[in-house]
Order: sequence, then C-alpha cells, then structure tokens
Amino acid sequence: MSVEEYIKERQLAFRDNEGTDKMTSFDRGEVKRQITKAVKEKISESRSINIADLNETKKDIRDLALKLIEEEVDVNYGHLLLKASDKYEILDILMQNMFGYGVIEPYIKDESVTEIMINGSRNIFIEARGIITRALDRRGNPLEFSGQEELKNIIDKIVAPINRKVDESDPIVDARLPDGSRVNVVLNPVSLDGAAVTIRKFPQNPYTMEQLVEFGAISLEAAELLKIMVRAKYNIIVSGSTGSGKTTFLNALSMFIPENSRVVTIEDSAELKFSQVENKVRLEARPPNLEGKGEITIRSLVKTALRMRPDRIVVGEVRGGEALDMLQAMNTGHDGSLSTGHANSAVDMLMRLETMVLMSGVQFPLLSVRQQIASAVDIIVHLSKLRDGTRRVMSITEILGIEDGEIIATDIFSFRESDIGGGHENEHIKGVLEWTGERIARVQKFSMAGIQDYCKYLKGV
Repeated sequence: MSVEEYIKERQLAFRDNEGTDKMTSFDRGEVKRQITKAVKEKISESRSINIADLNETKKDIRDLALKLIEEEVDVNYGHLLLKASDKYEILDILMQNMFGYGVIEPYIKDESVTEIMINGSRNIFIEARGIITRALDRRGNPLEFSGQEELKNIIDKIVAPINRKVDESDPIVDARLPDGSRVNVVLNPVSLDGAAVTIRKFPQNPYTMEQLVEFGAISLEAAELLKIMVRAKYNIIVSGSTGSGKTTFLNALSMFIPENSRVVTIEDSAELKFSQVENKVRLEARPPNLEGKGEITIRSLVKTALRMRPDRIVVGEVRGGEALDMLQAMNTGHDGSLSTGHANSAVDMLMRLETMVLMSGVQFPLLSVRQQIASAVDIIVHLSKLRDGTRRVMSITEILGIEDGEIIATDIFSFRESDIGGGHENEHIKGVLEWTGERIARVQKFSMAGIQDYCKYLKGV
C-alpha cells in the first residue's frame, strides 16, 4: 500500500456519520496542549539528564522532548496525522514553558514590542511602535495560554527571583524581569476576568537624544537647548501621561550630565541606564515583605541620597510626599536634578507638585508650597503619545516665579501640528516643535556655567 493510499484510508476511517472529516474538525490547539502537558511530565520524571543545570542541558532536553513528542503522537494521536510543523510548534511551546515565559516568550524577545498586556489566559495584547494590537501566534491566530494554570505558572516564574509570593491573600505585586522589564501582576478576585499581567519593556540600549531627533520626537534646536540646560544645571522635570515616553526621554537627558559628576538615581523599579557617568549610585525602593515589614520608600531614599554627597539627584518618578524632599534638595545646592511625573500638561504638572507636597504631611501654606516649586523647578518638558502612536515633546516650559500668589510659566518651545487631515486614528501626524519667540528669563545658571553668550533664546543677552 502506498503512502497516499494509507493516508486516504486513515482519513476515511475517522469520518463520522454526517460526513464530517475529524481530521479537520478536531481542536488542534487542545491537542497540542495535551501533548505538551504529557511530554513535560515525562521530562520532569526523567533521570537521564540533569534538568537543574539548564544551560548545559537545554539541547539535551530539546532532543529528548522531540523524541517524546514523536512517541506521544504515534501512540495517542496517530489518527490525526499531525504535520511535522505541528510537532515543532509543540516543541517550541514546550521549550518556551520550561526555559522562558511560555507563549509570550517571542514577544519578550521582540525589541519592537514595548508592552505586553495579559487580560486572563485568552486575551493577550501587545504594543509595538505605539500601536496596540491583539497578540497572534505564528499561524495568525489569537495567542492564548492553555489555561489559568499555565498563566499562574508563568507568574510564579516571574516573581520567584524577587522572593515574593502572589496569591489571593496578596493578589498585587510588582516585579522585574532579568532584562529590566517592569511587571505588574493582579490576580483574581481583584482582577475579575482572571490574572492580569502588564509587562513594560525598555530598550537594552537606551535611545540617545540624537535618535529621538531622528524619530521626530523633538526638534534638533530644542534638543541642543536642553543639552546646554542640563550642563548648566537647570532642574528639569519631564511630564506626560502613561506610556508617553517619560523614562526614555529622561534617559536621553541624563546622557548630557558631565562625566565628572557624582549622581544618585532613585527609582521605584530600576529602569534608568546611563553609562557615561562612572561615579554613580543607583537606589531602588523596596516593597514590604510578607509580614508587612521592611518597606523602603522613595521618600526615604531621597533623604538618604542627600547624605551621599551627590552633585545631582535623578528621581525616576515623583508621585507622593517625596516631592517635598526633592524640591528641598533642588533648593539646597543640588542643581541639575532631573525627575518625571504624570500630568496632562506642564501646568497640570505644577498643580500635581502642589498636591504631592501637601501629601507629605508637612503643613505648609499654599503660597509657601508654590514658592518652593517656583524656586526649585526651572524647566518642565511635556511629552504626549499622539493618536498615530508616536511620542512627541509637546512643550518646553520655563517656570518664571510667583505673581499674585500664582506660579507664572511660559512656553519656550511648543508643538504645532501641521497638514491636519481628517483626524483619523493612526493617521501619521505632521508637525514641528518650534520656538515660540519667548526668551529664557532665568539666565544666571547659563552665566555660572560660562555659556552666557550662548544663543538667541536668552533674555538680555
């Protein structure tokens, strides 16, 4: 009997009474999950290789897994006549589960993907190049975990290195992958539709300001001005909404810090990467342990940093009472400090700073709070994620001081959208960050840095 005749005979043998071919109607995904589970159990029971030493045995495990897949298919699923591509797909899933993070492993390795959003086991979305889409497998089908158990195993693998437990009694946890990606996990019953996992990825090689100029995120002349401002020790806050690129931009700004500076970075989750400064200390906040003890807050780290003789302090993000300590540091000899904050505009950032200072628990009159802010903060750079998915600098704003009890600010650069079309979603937006004609009033730091003859942007020069 020829191969063709054998295949035809097997297909006819499994045709049901209504003429439906079971070869095409079986749940291919479920079969692959069952095979994967069976083979994984057999590998776990194997004593022929040292599974604990993953690096040396990965190839051995792959060879063994392929052999076991072949055996499992022949014994229990031979009537389905699975293709070689199906078997290798099962092999890839198995290896991803054992050595990586399951079905999302390819997206974790994909540098174009900046966010992975898991809403239960059957709804996975990604953000790539600023656009959010449903995650697909290699066949173009929606990517899914085999079930909540597989997703829970991946979550356990994520939180294990930081010695954290996440369960119903403690359903929310923040973690970090070995590559620096930030992870937030929320379990049921807090997350009603199953475990929710959000992975924020960061480029292994942070973007430079030159690259941001190439991408159109900022104009060349605005980038040059910010470069001089950082070197002249202006205190700068980068504001923007979630996902607007604040950390990326802060990384690029920090590359302008002179090499001979002593810098202390303070972050909730370590994300900043700048290598040009050798004399740096990186501090990271710590959540409480299972007993609710051992928490180290951003605010306590800011206070500690002041005792470490920093030239500059870089706070990854201010979101609470630490704003007061940061402002006081800026006002007491730590010029050139940088930070980020969530806000919808530069003016909103000023109001948020007021609120955060009041959250510190120290009773200040509102006027005193505003005077602290106006004295400490020199520049606010505001970013936005536009409807086409691009991140742009929308304004560079100088804080001028207090007038009639209000903080006065003026835009030095402002983004102007041009060539406006129908405003369709994802339509490429054209525009330019251009000088408003306003000149910088606070020129003392330029003078102290020896660059008073710099350019047209300085008032009175």
